Amino acid sequence: MRILILALSGIGDALMFTPASKKIKDYYPDSRIDVLVMFKGVKDLYESLPEVNQVFYFDFINAAPIKSFKYILSFRKKYDLTFNVYPANRIEYNVIQWLIAAPKRTGINYLHQNLRNFNFLSNIRIDESNDLHNVETNIKLVDRVTRKTTDSIPELRFPIPEKNQQNAQQILNGFGIKESDKVIGFHPGGSIPKNHINKRWSPEKYAELAKYLIEKKSFKVCVFGGPDESDLKSEIIKRTGSEYCYAIDTKSLVDTAAVMRRCDLFVSNDSSLMHVAAALQLKTVAIEGPLNINFTRPWKTEHKIVSLNLECSPCFYYSPKHLTCYRDDVKFKCMKEISVEMVKNKFDEINS
Repeated sequence: MRILILALSGIGDALMFTPASKKIKDYYPDSRIDVLVMFKGVKDLYESLPEVNQVFYFDFINAAPIKSFKYILSFRKKYDLTFNVYPANRIEYNVIQWLIAAPKRTGINYLHQNLRNFNFLSNIRIDESNDLHNVETNIKLVDRVTRKTTDSIPELRFPIPEKNQQNAQQILNGFGIKESDKVIGFHPGGSIPKNHINKRWSPEKYAELAKYLIEKKSFKVCVFGGPDESDLKSEIIKRTGSEYCYAIDTKSLVDTAAVMRRCDLFVSNDSSLMHVAAALQLKTVAIEGPLNINFTRPWKTEHKIVSLNLECSPCFYYSPKHLTCYRDDVKFKCMKEISVEMVKNKFDEINS
């Protein structure tokens, strides 16, 4: 059987499909599994998985529409089964899967904007549930195809090759981080499209937390983020004002994960690196605001959630719709009013 996984959304979503990709291979051991992606970090991730035969990377965002159309048609009728990684509640993802024209095309009956986004183009579907983690929804979709029931869902997976471990050690050595040091990682960033910048906790609060951890808990702080988050990392380090707070710059997501693996704990917004931390089995403090915590909490790793649990949360659902706050008092109160003290308390709980 020839299977194509359409992992066209971000790194976090792709990671939350890795338990499902393992189960697909378990159920169809003789299958060929390929993956179509449009982000370099997702390419790096899936190339590290043993069940994946080939990863096809194409920049749909910046390519001309006719070029994208021709590229999609190159996959037409070459696969028996396709999976749209959950969530994929966009017309574009559903049309791409339909054009590839596998006899079996999987998808979701979404609770919001389902018909508008052409989810009916999938011919094997399950119902979305607000009570399930994204990992569980992906596994449920695999179970629907295989007509089997998965009793034990695996952890997220992100294998790190030896060469990347060596790259990470060079970075750590450059900062003078020793094996005996206590190290905590921060990811203060996260995606910007669809107004998701409002899922971020403020850099001022990250800096205050860093000072506390360095001065009172004797930690060294590594601040992670992609190339587009360099200014954010620099701002936090400048505000922290400590020689023990470092900006981690790498050439790939795999190198970033390799450095993260050295951390004893990780503090993050709801972001792709929060899910990388879960895949690495790091103790994680997740700062959550407008999204459904059931969907995206750190999967199968020890963690604490920092949330105000406002009556208006969650206010974001999976669709092309932008993140919007309808409060009359404080816009995005769910993130802005999470205090440093709240995060400290959760840190103390998980570090005890």
